[in-house]
Amino acid sequence: MPVSPHPVLASSGSFLITPSVGLMIWTLLVFVASMLLLRRFAFPAIRDALDRRQKSIEDAIDTADRTRVEADKLLAEYRERLKEARVQAEEIVSRARKTAQEQDHEASEAARERREQLLEQTRRDIEAETRRAIAEIRDEVTNLTILATEKVTRKTLDSDDQRRLVEDAIGELDFSALASEN
Repeated sequence: MPVSPHPVLASSGSFLITPSVGLMIWTLLVFVASMLLLRRFAFPAIRDALDRRQKSIEDAIDTADRTRVEADKLLAEYRERLKEARVQAEEIVSRARKTAQEQDHEASEAARERREQLLEQTRRDIEAETRRAIAEIRDEVTNLTILATEKVTRKTLDSDDQRRLVEDAIGELDFSALASEN
């Protein structure tokens, strides 16, 4: 047997497709009431929230602009200080180089003076040693002359004879050649 659609089910979905005038009036009344309630309570709160949000965004933008301007100022100041620091560093390096050159020159000068002092001291030491050596040689020549004279004459000479013989022997020796070699 063929199944027929249920009469209640068949008519229950058709009211949405073909609405009646009463349903349209009720829908319109509910819509107007909802709009009035929303306009009275919800829309002012939403508008206030949107206004506050707009104000906070504008404040954030203003703060960001002020912060950017301050950052630009700080950056410019930092760059100026960096430039000054570089100039100061260059001056310090320049002064250090100049000081190093002066100290090098002074050290060279001091070394030259010290070398000259040492050379002069060495000359004086050589001259003193030469005089001492010549004096030793004279003493030795004197002693040898006295010994030789005593052996030749086979007698002991008195002090006057010794002095005369020594002076004659020394006078014949050329000690100036020894002194001028240095």
